[in-house]
Amino acid sequence: MVDETTDVVVVGGGQAGLAVSHELSARGVEHLVVERGRVGQTWRDRWDSFCLVTPNWSVQLPGGEYAGSDPDGFMLRDEVVGHLEQYAASFTAPVYEHVEVTSLDATPDSGFRLDTSDGVLQADRVVLATGAYQRPHRPAGAATLPEGLHQIDAEGYRNESLLPPGKVLVVGSGQTGCQLAEELHEAGREVVLACGRAPWSLRRFGEHDVIYWAVETGMFDETLAELPSPSARLIGNIQATGHSGGHDLHYRVLQELGVTLVGHFLGAQDGRAHFACDLAESVAFGDARYNEIRDRITRLCVTRGIAPPEMPDPPPFDPRAPEAVDLAGLSTVIFTSGFRPDYSSWVRCNAFDELGFPIHTNGASTVVPGLYFCGVHYLRKRKSSLLIGVGEDAAIVAQKVAEHDPTKTN
Repeated sequence: MVDETTDVVVVGGGQAGLAVSHELSARGVEHLVVERGRVGQTWRDRWDSFCLVTPNWSVQLPGGEYAGSDPDGFMLRDEVVGHLEQYAASFTAPVYEHVEVTSLDATPDSGFRLDTSDGVLQADRVVLATGAYQRPHRPAGAATLPEGLHQIDAEGYRNESLLPPGKVLVVGSGQTGCQLAEELHEAGREVVLACGRAPWSLRRFGEHDVIYWAVETGMFDETLAELPSPSARLIGNIQATGHSGGHDLHYRVLQELGVTLVGHFLGAQDGRAHFACDLAESVAFGDARYNEIRDRITRLCVTRGIAPPEMPDPPPFDPRAPEAVDLAGLSTVIFTSGFRPDYSSWVRCNAFDELGFPIHTNGASTVVPGLYFCGVHYLRKRKSSLLIGVGEDAAIVAQKVAEHDPTKTN
């Protein structure tokens, strides 16, 4: 692939990049896909016991929908990877694996130059499909922890047996933080979970999974304009798990298991890790989101003239929590405090907002002609980065790419 010129380059070989490739192929657009690792690398980097949190039926890639025998189950990590590999093979996706793009520049002739680990690529149009999970985020207080303490991000965790013996502090309480806290507790570890604001829900309402209700009520079709602020797109997904057929997994469940819940992590001082006194507020935030889901379901059922499912009130919660934990008793800190966009570290085009997200309309940059995006949080809708929604965006982006004349501006 050294020093090659092509019409279109898609950066990223996960579900977004493959969906765009499928749609470009369907439109007869010459292109290639470059992937820093292997197809589905982000999924390969998940921990050993990882499984989907959304049911298998929600895998709705264009031409690559789930067609297995367990639509209501939750695929394991390696099954997700296998599905993506089969998907790429099904339309002979032109993927170049183990090719990392180290920089992207717009050229004076309206094209793009991509410096890669395997040479230079020149392209008229570029689609960035590097995923929603680009750069692990650590809170500012992380810098105050002692260097000798074992510290990893969620992507560095594989299984409990590879951690040093002892108590584990998990910082961040979205889906990943809750799942790791449960796994570590079940393995016999003492676990402290530093909690923040995250929505939660029952796994099932009546006969249907919460994801069914999210689809039917239009929750997944919400746009960025409907959020209270642009930064709200950084709030975690609903606390839940697909393990053991799927079950509830939120603060009350973890507290009942015996996980120690604390407020958000402030930092370390005088040999202790310190936490804010805001656990009650974080639980109240999650309860408010749960109540919003109940309200949506109720309105939908009224509209359809059907009886709503049983939707119990949030049970009581004990908000008492330690404000500090002795560092001498900790063996490991795992940060699961979300991700942030990381385009600016390698894209030399000023095409992003103050939070690092693309400035665009329907995936097409409004700043740099010929530059496109797919698989971004709230690119068009809440579901834009998910297996259930990325295909919808991919079709729109591919059509825009196919129609784009490099000699004209958008």
